[in-house]
Amino acid sequence: MDKKSIIGLVLIVGILIIYSVLTKPSKEQLAIMKRQQDSITQVQQQTQAKQQLLKATTDTLAAKGDSIRSQIPDSAKTSALQSKYGVFVSAVKDTNEFITIENSLLKIKLSAKGGRPYSVELKKYKRYDKKPLILFDGDSTVFGLNFFSQNKSIATNDLFFKPVNNKKSVEVTNNADSVSLRLYAGDNSYIEYVYTVKPNDYMIKFNVNFVNMDNIIAVNSKTIDFNWAMYVPHQEKGAKNENRYTNIQYKHFEDEDESFSATKQEEKKEVATKMKWIAFKQQFFSSVIIAGDGFNNTTMQSVMMSDSSKYLKHYATTIALNYDSRAKYSVPMNFYFGPNHYPTLKKYNLGLEHMVYLGWSFIRWINQIAVIPIFNILSNFIANFGIIILLLTIIIKTVLFPLTFKSYQSQAKMRVLKPQVDEINAKIPKEKAMERQQAVMALYKKVGVNPMGGCLPMLLQIPILFAMFSFFPTSIELRQQGFLWATDLSSYDSIFSWTAQIPLISQFYGNHISLFTILMTITTIISMKMSQTAATDNQMPGMKTIMYIMPVMFMFMLNNFSSGLTYYYFLANVITIGQNELFKRMIDEQKLLKQIHANKAKVVKKSKFQERLEKMARERGLQTPKK
Repeated sequence: MDKKSIIGLVLIVGILIIYSVLTKPSKEQLAIMKRQQDSITQVQQQTQAKQQLLKATTDTLAAKGDSIRSQIPDSAKTSALQSKYGVFVSAVKDTNEFITIENSLLKIKLSAKGGRPYSVELKKYKRYDKKPLILFDGDSTVFGLNFFSQNKSIATNDLFFKPVNNKKSVEVTNNADSVSLRLYAGDNSYIEYVYTVKPNDYMIKFNVNFVNMDNIIAVNSKTIDFNWAMYVPHQEKGAKNENRYTNIQYKHFEDEDESFSATKQEEKKEVATKMKWIAFKQQFFSSVIIAGDGFNNTTMQSVMMSDSSKYLKHYATTIALNYDSRAKYSVPMNFYFGPNHYPTLKKYNLGLEHMVYLGWSFIRWINQIAVIPIFNILSNFIANFGIIILLLTIIIKTVLFPLTFKSYQSQAKMRVLKPQVDEINAKIPKEKAMERQQAVMALYKKVGVNPMGGCLPMLLQIPILFAMFSFFPTSIELRQQGFLWATDLSSYDSIFSWTAQIPLISQFYGNHISLFTILMTITTIISMKMSQTAATDNQMPGMKTIMYIMPVMFMFMLNNFSSGLTYYYFLANVITIGQNELFKRMIDEQKLLKQIHANKAKVVKKSKFQERLEKMARERGLQTPKK
């Protein structure tokens, strides 16, 4: 970024500040706004009173309606239900009952109404408030088939299934066990849901069996719609950070996976191609439906809830399941209810591990082949994740040590050459920028100095920074792991917080102060200042301004992020500061200057780049500087 760009950035910030001051409402405007707000509040109160009156009236009418309906003969009621539900009339009314099936990892509560998973609890995890971790819970979920039977629209989500046996609870220990629920459409015709759970496994086998339904479901039906929807509850301390990684993700049958935006208020997609799985994903946990033979013509929708809601988002999908009208037909599927733990997901060989966001292609590759293996090896021997992050940082900085040293050494060479560069700049006026640049490049070439030698090694370290940015916020291993003052390394650390909403501050910074973020910012400024001092002052004058702007911007951005991430950046800065002090003592600048002067005596062949520069200068009528 050059000086003009820095000045432009500063001017933009200044304009925004001046604009906010100038557009601040006056006392008279504030009084008018208050009167308007009072009027709105009064109208809302009147509306609320009318709604309460309307509700009371409706309840009275409903009570009278119940009284009237109670006088209707049972035969008429049965006839009305028969007309609406046909052969499924016996499943319309029943007493709901629940069946639980569990292993050492999860507990599934099945509801007879809809035959659906009513709730799923992950037994080895807790919410941020130490309550049981429930992926979804309650009658708000939708789970069932939609089809036509004898010209009647049937939704199994509203009908009652019958358990095949009378077990209320099934505990899976040594061998897989199943629970079957049937929706009867006569004596020998039914739709059966079979849930099979294995010991110590998050994967659940789910089969939909159609038995003697060929004359009940419309014969021309080639597909049957399967609807699945749920409200996703808060699980983590930092809801804003959690929402960044909460979205719908899906995988094409023999292709790559895709995902919804995590920041859009509402998003809907229709996918006509064959799909392998659909995941209702959160930051650290997911509910995934997996096809046996592939899903066709799928519609998915995600809606973000308000900040005051106890839910993050509402997910919904409609899947076209293949159907063949015959006496017995089965649709095999699987569910994964569990953590977004990379090794656990990878073992299923379904591409589910891509739900753990590790960055785009090249960054993901760094995490997969380097960061995750090192992290897992360290966690096998060390229980404290703060120490693990420290050791991981030391290992990474050790590997990058040669590049860091080469960068500092190049800066030292540029620094000792600064007097000669200043001499060239004094001899050649600014108007002859090409001639001045050519002369400086000739000097660098003659003494054997690469002006890019200090930048390239640093640029090669940037992918590591991005890899860490992707790795720490999605590492479930850090979840609810404390270190020093941080109670949860997967979320922000807070040394001070407040509830009042402060304009701009609460929106962009948050209602707390993260100490690791503050330490990261301070050490970043110190590290950049040392690098600025080590480099030549006149080459990049804009860096003095950006040195302070960028760390402050990152302080605002990362205040709500994983404290494990800001802790890592803080450690990396501290090690960098120590390395710079070490390099300062290792490199003798006087000796380096003598070596550079010795290089001047050597005959140096012109590079192709320098030849092109000189050719361009001759074409413009400039004289090539003498050696």
